[in-house]
Amino acid sequence: MESKLATTPFGRRPLSLAMVSTQVAAKAAPPDAAVHKWQIYRAICEAKAALGVTDRALAVLNALLTFHPETVLTGPRRASGDQAVENAPGLIVFPSNDQLALRAHGMAPATLRRHLAVLVDCGLLIRRDSPNGKRYARKGQGGVIETAFGFDLSPLVARAAEIERLAEAARAERRAYLVVREGITLARRDVSKSIAAGMEEGVPGDWRGFQEAYLALARRIPRTATKAELEPLLDELGRLAEQIRKVLETHVNSQNKSANESHSERHIQNSNTNFHESEPAPQQSRGAALPKSDAPNVRHDPASDLDRGPPPQQRRFPLGMVLEACPDIVDYARHGISSWRDFVATAGLVRSVLGISPSAWEEASAVLGDEDAAVVVAAILQRAESIKSPGGYLRNLTERARAGQFSIGPVLMSLLRLQLNSRRNAS
Repeated sequence: MESKLATTPFGRRPLSLAMVSTQVAAKAAPPDAAVHKWQIYRAICEAKAALGVTDRALAVLNALLTFHPETVLTGPRRASGDQAVENAPGLIVFPSNDQLALRAHGMAPATLRRHLAVLVDCGLLIRRDSPNGKRYARKGQGGVIETAFGFDLSPLVARAAEIERLAEAARAERRAYLVVREGITLARRDVSKSIAAGMEEGVPGDWRGFQEAYLALARRIPRTATKAELEPLLDELGRLAEQIRKVLETHVNSQNKSANESHSERHIQNSNTNFHESEPAPQQSRGAALPKSDAPNVRHDPASDLDRGPPPQQRRFPLGMVLEACPDIVDYARHGISSWRDFVATAGLVRSVLGISPSAWEEASAVLGDEDAAVVVAAILQRAESIKSPGGYLRNLTERARAGQFSIGPVLMSLLRLQLNSRRNAS
């Protein structure tokens, strides 16, 4: 009489229809089916969310696979006819809990049992329990194993095609997720740098509104999110980037048009001048058109421009934006900061606190202007922990600004991002 392995688990563990379904699928696997055990394991790791497998359960499955001596897992062996030989030990592994725990990186016995149950419930293993619940093998003549009690790996062979499909779907979902994340990163970079460029170049536009809209969107981006959560944010960032791009392009086009019109006017004026050589205009009208200092025979002295001093400073950054990027300077204000005058006065006090010499401060004010120099001092205060010599750092930035190699816009955008990240971490 041929013995058959029990299909019900030992002890108080109940039998479920899912277990029966797994056993039926394992019996129905074609006899010539074969899978590489580590390839199917990698597929299971990729499709773990769809299969409902945990990371620790995968560690236990990895340990179980090491107990199977062959690299290739094959389908059920057949006897004469079409009936499967159920007592064939082919894919049954029977390690003790101690040995299995060792190969599972020292997992505790209770944890090990819990994750073995997860693998069974997910349909990746079949329990082949002995009458007393122990795992062992019985050998016949010649030392060949005839019957084994333990965990049957045949569901891995029977479900190989399904697992591969789930793994491919997980890979496609992962690729789509990465595309969305990359799109958000690119859109954020485009928006932040476009805002900084618009402010730096003095382009007319509601840059404060753009900045607030961008920060509001950035706050809604969760640290860990699904593709479905990120796609609407990507669309909104894309629309904001398109609005800013249109403002910049309109400004550039208007400048190009003005330059072309100016070039045409100069060309017409030169033509008229040549034309009037034979028909000069009256001296009285020529004198009325040109001031005495702009007469053709008077040479222009470039040094006179320096004597007049620098042109009036054009304010490029809203005070609220600067205070949002550099909030620490508010702590040094005696009566708060409600205007640029208050801000510059407070920066002068912060300058002495940071140990910046009066000469470095005066030089920065001469090169950058009072307000921009005050913004730089506020930024140095905000990053004081990472700047060893604030005075030397200010002199270095002043020299770079004098050479046209430094602008404040990117500094403010970087500090705004740091403030945003700190608020997100705090929440």
